[in-house]
Amino acid sequence: MTALSIEPGRLDALGPTGPYRTRSRSTVPDLAGNPVAELSLVPRLYVQRTMAALHRARTLPPGERAEALARAGRLFATGPVNGLSAEHYQRMVSRVSGMPISVVRAATDAIARSAAEAYGSTRWARPYGAVDDWRDPATREGRALWVRRGDVFAVHAAGNHPAVHTLWLEALALGYRVAVRPSRREPFTPHRLITALREAGFADDQVVFLPADHAVADDIIRGADLAMVYGGEDVTRKYGRHADVLPQGPGRSKILITGEDWAPHLDVVVDSVSAQGGTACVNTTAVFAAGDPRPLAEAVAERLSAIPSLPPADDDAVLPARSLADARAVEKYLFDRVGDAEILLGGDGIVDDLGDGIGVLRPAVMLVDRADASQTGIELSFPCVWVAPWSPRDGVEPLKDTLVLTAITRDGELIDRLMAEPTIGNVYIGDQPTHWMAPWVPHDGYLAEFLMRTKGVIRA
Repeated sequence: MTALSIEPGRLDALGPTGPYRTRSRSTVPDLAGNPVAELSLVPRLYVQRTMAALHRARTLPPGERAEALARAGRLFATGPVNGLSAEHYQRMVSRVSGMPISVVRAATDAIARSAAEAYGSTRWARPYGAVDDWRDPATREGRALWVRRGDVFAVHAAGNHPAVHTLWLEALALGYRVAVRPSRREPFTPHRLITALREAGFADDQVVFLPADHAVADDIIRGADLAMVYGGEDVTRKYGRHADVLPQGPGRSKILITGEDWAPHLDVVVDSVSAQGGTACVNTTAVFAAGDPRPLAEAVAERLSAIPSLPPADDDAVLPARSLADARAVEKYLFDRVGDAEILLGGDGIVDDLGDGIGVLRPAVMLVDRADASQTGIELSFPCVWVAPWSPRDGVEPLKDTLVLTAITRDGELIDRLMAEPTIGNVYIGDQPTHWMAPWVPHDGYLAEFLMRTKGVIRA
């Protein structure tokens, strides 16, 4: 991998009175272990004072929020922020996270679009009969008023993909003050975005950047009215019953093909597995196919095997990279759980050593012999897919606990059952990749459904 001339820098906390450099710092390394930045870790008292300041702050008017968000998105994507160009930022993210540079660039554009659309996007979640302001003439006849459930929103962000920072912008658009605890793996995206938001018109006490260790992280949530937390099964278990916390856990997105002619759908399957380096919660991790699934699995394996192993900074890179030690740990985790599945791709190892302590995670395709095989619930952050047989007798059961299900079927009764199943987040019918998204379509429900409520209003 070609070294970049990036000197170790500083990522200060961004508090309600400006940047804050702490005594406790964490080194952010690149994949080869070279230091790239020092990340300030805020203490508990600072968090408590910051959250109190956010509660005291006044929210910008709606129009000003929308305009500031759009300006911030443009600045984030195109302008220098803290003296760092967009290209330099993107290469830094690729260097520390192992995300292919093309994916980072696409995420940069997605964040800019989301910032510009954030205010309008929240309208899709507003109940049809509700209004935004009690002064609306309709309230003379009686209406529902759409109001915030609180004033301060906390985010424990993930570091697997820069685009996770598109979603919480809607909270800012709705008038929440927002506190972001970044991932220590990739803190550059939220630091750049929050700096851009401040330069675009949001005051320092409107949106803050609070790097913190695990001992202090819960103080950020306790200090907020509502929170969104990314993580795995442990996060879902810890916060799943908290009405004021929205867990963002594993996606386990799936594809179902009920006809035995799978060939016309091969492109959608391969794209759903491998797009964005296979790192997103909306990437397909299990495919269920009627009849004998082996030919489909073999065809997917053949297509994925042709993807080259390239350094993440290469414009043609598709696959994610990790430090060699981390990549070997992922490989071991997978092989420890393969069980009785047949490995069609990746059996000789999924790590391609690029040198300098960096490994590319190559695709893996496994074939299981029944629809209820437990392995189909395994989700890893690279193109890794389990292919299973399915028949009408299996029904909906093996398709549960799914963020996105692409159902390639003409069975209307089955589609009705999939729509009714509460553990399936989204159902895409036909040749639609599981990673497809649009502002007007809920991701894991509309975030605004969690952030807002209705209040009855009538003016005599």
